Amino acid sequence: MATPIELLDGLLAVTVLCERPDLERRLAAAKRRTQSPTVRVLVVGEPGQGKSTLVNALVGAPVCAVGPGTPTRVPTVVREGATAGAALVYADRPDGADQADAPLERVPVPVSELSESAAEAGADAVAERGRSLVRAEVELPRRLLSGGLELVDTAGVGGVGTGSDLATLELLPSADAVLLVTDASQEFTAPEMTFLRQAAALCPTVVCVLTKTDACPEWRRIAELDRGHLADADVAAPVLPVSSVLEVLAVQRRDRELHEESGVGALAAHLRREVVDRAEALARRSLAHDLRSVAGQLALGLRSELAGLQDPARGEQIVAELEGARAAVEDLRRRSSRWQQVLGDGVTDLMADIDYDLRDRARVVTREADDAIDAHDPGPLWDDVADWLDRRVAVAVADSFVWATQRSEWLAAQVVEQFTRDGGGTLPELDLGDGGEALGALVELTDIDRGELKVSQRVLIGMRGSYSGVLMTGLVTSLAGMALINPISLGVGLVIGSKAYRDDKVVRRQRREAEAKAAVRRHLDEVVFHVGKQLKDRLRYVQRTLRDLITDTVEEMSRTLAETHRTAQRVAKTATADRAARIRELQGRLAEVDRLSAEVDRLARDRVTAA
Repeated sequence: MATPIELLDGLLAVTVLCERPDLERRLAAAKRRTQSPTVRVLVVGEPGQGKSTLVNALVGAPVCAVGPGTPTRVPTVVREGATAGAALVYADRPDGADQADAPLERVPVPVSELSESAAEAGADAVAERGRSLVRAEVELPRRLLSGGLELVDTAGVGGVGTGSDLATLELLPSADAVLLVTDASQEFTAPEMTFLRQAAALCPTVVCVLTKTDACPEWRRIAELDRGHLADADVAAPVLPVSSVLEVLAVQRRDRELHEESGVGALAAHLRREVVDRAEALARRSLAHDLRSVAGQLALGLRSELAGLQDPARGEQIVAELEGARAAVEDLRRRSSRWQQVLGDGVTDLMADIDYDLRDRARVVTREADDAIDAHDPGPLWDDVADWLDRRVAVAVADSFVWATQRSEWLAAQVVEQFTRDGGGTLPELDLGDGGEALGALVELTDIDRGELKVSQRVLIGMRGSYSGVLMTGLVTSLAGMALINPISLGVGLVIGSKAYRDDKVVRRQRREAEAKAAVRRHLDEVVFHVGKQLKDRLRYVQRTLRDLITDTVEEMSRTLAETHRTAQRVAKTATADRAARIRELQGRLAEVDRLSAEVDRLARDRVTAA
C-alpha cells in the first residue's frame, strides 16, 4: 500500500502534466504539513509544582531548569531531532517594536548548559543590544517525540491566573493538548480551576498531572478530591498521578517496576494514544480530503476530454453539460454575497460585543477596586492592591479572550454552513488555531504617594498648624502682662497643631484615594484599549482565513470547469492522426488518477479500522 507521501508525489506529477498550478500549490502545502507534523502539548502550572521536572522526566534529559530559585521565565520547546541540540531564540526588538514582528535570532548552546543559560538570560527582561529572550528550543532523538510531538514548558512566573499567564492562554487555541501540573500536597486551587475551565473551552484535550506523589502519602485522597472538583465544574479531564523523582531513579537503575510505579510511563502512553494518534487521524482525514478533491478535479477534466476524443458525436453534448456546470459555479460565485453577508454582519456584531464585554468587565473591576480603596488606606497597601488588580484583570481578560474565541469559531461554523447551503460542497479542514499574538503583556499599574512622612515633616506640619494658635493666644495673654510665648499659648498651640496634623492626615488620605482610583481607571483604560485591539485583530484573522478558504475553493472549481470546457471545445478541432495518441495519453493519466484515488480510499479505510 502506498504511503501518503507517495500518493502526494503521484498526484503532483499528474497535476504538473495537466498544467494546474493552483492544484499543485494545494498539494505542495499538504505535503509540507505531512512531512512536518506538529502536535503541541503545553505544560502549565503554578511555580514550584514540578512542571520542568516532569518535562525532564518525560524526555529523559535535564533540558529545563529546576529548583526553587530558578522559575521558568521563558517557554522551553522540546521536539524530536536526529541528534541532540539546543538553542536560545532572541528577538531583536528596537524600542517600541512589537515582539511578534521582531526578527528572530537562534544562538546554539550545548544541551547540558541549556537550563543554566536560559535561566541567566531569562532573568534579564531585555538583554544587551536590545535583544530579548523569547524561548529555548531543544531537539532530542526520543521515541516519545516521534510524530511531531512538541512539549512546551511554559513560563510559570506569577502562576496560573496572573497577568504573566496570559501569554500561556493565547497559546491554547493552537495547542493539541494541555497538561496542568499540580502537586499532591493540596487539591485544586481556585485559579487552577478557572484555568482548567478556560483550557477546556479552547483546547481539545486537557490532562491533570498530580506530581510529587512520592513525597505526599495522602495523594490518593487528593486525587479523588480533584476528580470531584472536575466533575462539579463539568471539565472532562483525567487525573494522572506521577512521581518524577521515581522516574529519574528508574532510568538510572534501569528498573522497569520503578518506572511503572512512577506513573510517567502511563502519562507518556496517554499522550501517544489520546493526543498524537488523534492529531494524526485528523491530519490523515484532512490529507484524504485534499487528495480526493484534487483527484476528482483532475479526473473530471481527463474524462471529459477523453469522452470527446473517443466519441466525437458527443462533443456538443459534453460541451453543453460542462457549460451547465460552469454556469452553476458562476451562480455560486454570484451567490457568494450570502456567506459574505453572514461573515460581514457577524464580524461587525462581534467587534461591538468585544468592546461591550471588555468595558463591562472593566467596570466590574473598577467598582471592586473603588470599594477596596475606600475601605483601606491605599498608600501602605498599594503593592497588595497592584497584585490583586493584576490577578483580577488577568481573569477578566482571560474570560473575555475565551468568549471571543468561542464566538469566532461559532461565526466560522455559521459561514461554512451558509456556503454549504448555497451549494458550495465540502470545504477543507478549517484551522483557526494560530492567529499570531492575541494577548500582549499588560501595562503596569502606576505608583502613587504612599503617605510615608519623616518625623521632621510631621513636626513641620504640626508647627505650621500651631503657629496661629500660639500667636493669637499669646496676644490675648499679653494683655494680662504675660509674655507672648507662655505656657498657656504653648498649650493652645499644641492642641491646635495636633488637630491640624489630623486634618492634614485625612486630606492626604483622601488625596491618595483619589489618586489611586484615577490610577486604576487609567490602567483599565489601557488594558481595554490594547486587549480590545488584539482581540479584534484575531477576529480579522478569522475573517481573512474564512474568506480566503472559500474563495480559493470556488476558484479551484471554476478553474477546473473552465479548463475542461476549453479542452472539450478544442477536442472537436483535433486532427484524426493526433487523436489516437492523445487518447492513449489521457487513458494513462486517468488510470493513474483512478489508481491513486483507490489508494486514498484504501488508506482512509485502513486508518478507520485501525482506530
